[in-house]
Amino acid sequence: MAIVTNTFTSHSAVGIRESLADIISSISPEEVPFQSNVGSENVSNTYFEWQTDSLASTSTTAIIDGDDVSSFDATSATTRVGNYTHIRRRTTIVADNLAAQDLAGRNDELSYQIAKRGKELKRDIEATLTDNNAQVAGNSSTARETGGLGAWIATNENVGTGGGLTTGNGTTARTDGTQRDFTEAMLKDAMQQAFVSGGQPTILMVGPHNKTVVSGFAGIAAQRYMAPSDSPTTIIGAADVYMSDFGTLNVVANRFSRERDAWLLDPEYASVCYLRPIQNVELSKTGDASKSMVIAEFGLKVLNEAAHAVVADLNVS
Repeated sequence: MAIVTNTFTSHSAVGIRESLADIISSISPEEVPFQSNVGSENVSNTYFEWQTDSLASTSTTAIIDGDDVSSFDATSATTRVGNYTHIRRRTTIVADNLAAQDLAGRNDELSYQIAKRGKELKRDIEATLTDNNAQVAGNSSTARETGGLGAWIATNENVGTGGGLTTGNGTTARTDGTQRDFTEAMLKDAMQQAFVSGGQPTILMVGPHNKTVVSGFAGIAAQRYMAPSDSPTTIIGAADVYMSDFGTLNVVANRFSRERDAWLLDPEYASVCYLRPIQNVELSKTGDASKSMVIAEFGLKVLNEAAHAVVADLNVS
């Protein structure tokens, strides 16, 4: 292959205008399944509390005709629990002259960066809420921390050797045990424990690897679609619904929770509490640049930890 001598090509040309698409592509994940499925509420203190209670065990003892009441059932007090708020922020600083330039893919650099920081902060919140992290009261030199899911779910658990959580009140982190492959028997066990405790989980939240493992469970609901004759066929290759003996679980993959934890959740018994919702704060200028901070103060509320269950200490690949 050759060209005629002295042919002037684009390799030698000067002044060719650039071809830059007027769009910015990002594949970074933004979905936050836990926040999307549980409730959201406002609180008015950095330490917020609630009460839990449970019914007495069942009894089959018969009462004789005309019996007088000489003894009374024991009355138990409610349990008062709480959690701390957790502050997360993302910051940006942008030179002011960018506002006067013609930018590809966005009209204003500062606004674009603030929007990015907001998405990043939302991901941070998801990771914090689903983390195995004990609550910390904090002081002038130590940041407050909210107790994550790993510090709350204790009653209904299927764990590896040496793993587990003694008291589900957010004050201690779960002890990680020996990791093992996720099996359907483990899931059934955790679901049965939750049912016996009075819970009705409807969501199974797992990491990406264990989402593929769940797809192979026998309890996955069959999905059949009539393939249209005049268009390509859609192949369904993911597990969306697991049918257990004690209820149906919607299987959700979460990129930001720990892969080693599989959570069986009842969304009615968990919520994200905001002392300060996600907001942008413009910081004072000290030069020829604009500074901004996207910040939130939030915490996890698990209304009754026995409503949920966990299969912990799973292999991650």
